[in-house]
Amino acid sequence: MLRFKPKMFQEASESYVTHSIPVKIIIFIAAFLVILILESILPSVLALPKIMDELAADPLYTSGKKQISFEEIMDIAAEYTHEPGIMIPNLLGTVFGTIVSLFCCRCIEMRHVRSMGVRKNRLVPHYLTGLGIGAALMTSITLLTVVSGANSISLCSSINFGIIALYLLGFFVQGMSEEFIFRGFLMSSLGSKNTALAIVVNSAAFGLAHGLNPGLTPLAMVNLVLFGLFASFYVILFDDLWGACAIHSVWNFMQGNIYGISVSGSGKSESVFSVNQKSSHGFLTGGDFGIEGSVFTTIILLAATIIVLYAIKRKYHTETEKVQN
Repeated sequence: MLRFKPKMFQEASESYVTHSIPVKIIIFIAAFLVILILESILPSVLALPKIMDELAADPLYTSGKKQISFEEIMDIAAEYTHEPGIMIPNLLGTVFGTIVSLFCCRCIEMRHVRSMGVRKNRLVPHYLTGLGIGAALMTSITLLTVVSGANSISLCSSINFGIIALYLLGFFVQGMSEEFIFRGFLMSSLGSKNTALAIVVNSAAFGLAHGLNPGLTPLAMVNLVLFGLFASFYVILFDDLWGACAIHSVWNFMQGNIYGISVSGSGKSESVFSVNQKSSHGFLTGGDFGIEGSVFTTIILLAATIIVLYAIKRKYHTETEKVQN
């Protein structure tokens, strides 16, 4: 079944710049570093005045009797990045991931953006379907933790719908950008040579990209890679990137701003509901990383991946029969 090559991979093979897998990976790493730098500029500028104010309030630091290490500065910065005034611009700033991925596709690998799964045909229905699937997945995970007694859920007494709407816009950009980076660019680039390698490498890279997030556990890393696998197969099934963009965006939004759960260790933010941990077992609740570190996420993602794989198998056999006939 992994011999099945979607149209986007076939189009990616038309690139005449390089067909070397090591070179493709080096290009991706260089692009990813550029993305990290560009995406860090705005939140750093916004957080700097707050960091300087906090340091100025420390008499030991201002008198020169105390030296602040880089790690301490990063800890101070982390306290402020959770604030909406910094977090929302940070999410919007991830648009650089989409921009750099498109640039690398068109100007470095010299291939059409269609080879990334960026298509106009059925964009709206694919995106709307993805929104529904992403919402259903995160709701299922959350309800499982509540029914099992691992978490409790309650309606927030005060809800700022304006801030939540801005988070929704931010997550639309953020989820799209991560899909453009990993599934749109990296997977399609490698998929032009080897479908199985493309799936494995981009999913592993997606997990490693979150490797420094607060509260990360081995199970959380497994779930991140598993989400990458699910998203990869979903893109391959529909030969389209938009559905995965929608799933990723609404997965994060539902998690953080509907259910009030820490998104990949980023901390809680304004939400409609508040999900609180009742169990002390991190493998059930996800611990500080949030519900993405829970075994219930593993179960739901495995089930979703199996369903998508079955759909790919049926599509592969159908297309094989058409060719044979």
